[in-house]
This record gives sequence, C-alpha cells and structure tokens, in this order.
Amino acid sequence: MKKYIIERKVPGIGNKKDDDYCEMARQSQGVLDGLGNGIQWQESYVIGDGMFCVYLAESEEIIRKHAEKSGFPADRIMEVKRVIDPTTAAM
Repeated sequence: MKKYIIERKVPGIGNKKDDDYCEMARQSQGVLDGLGNGIQWQESYVIGDGMFCVYLAESEEIIRKHAEKSGFPADRIMEVKRVIDPTTAAM
C-alpha cells in the first residue's frame, strides 16, 4: 500500500473536546472497518481549522470513498514519495 497525507478543512476542529475527538475516531474507524483491508488510518494531526491525516491505502479512490461515507472531507490527497528523518543524514 502507498502512504498518503489527507488535508481536511474542518472549521473549528481544533477547539473540540476530547469526547468529540473520540466520537470522530469511532465514526471514521467504523467506515474503515467496512471498507476492508485496502485502507488503514495511521494518525491525524489537528490544527485550528483542519486536520492532516496519515493513511496507508491502495489508491486515492478508496480514500475518497472513506471521505464520502464518513462525512469527513478529503480536500487534498497527497501521496508520500519518500520519508526522510534524522537517520537519513547518516546515509
């Protein structure tokens, strides 16, 4: 599977309560469970008016299907071409 970053514009999401985030995660995971093994949510980063979500997926199409069924927008889907980190400097 490929790695993707999904930008989701969700006004005010950074001001939600813990219970709200818990419910959002349950909603998202419920849809993912129904989509099968071709998509996996790794983590999300919440900012003031949006989120950046990291997914493993077979294609952009399955990410769009998840967005449609879950009700969470997928405003921008970007395939990760390479991951670099401090260990990259040692190459």
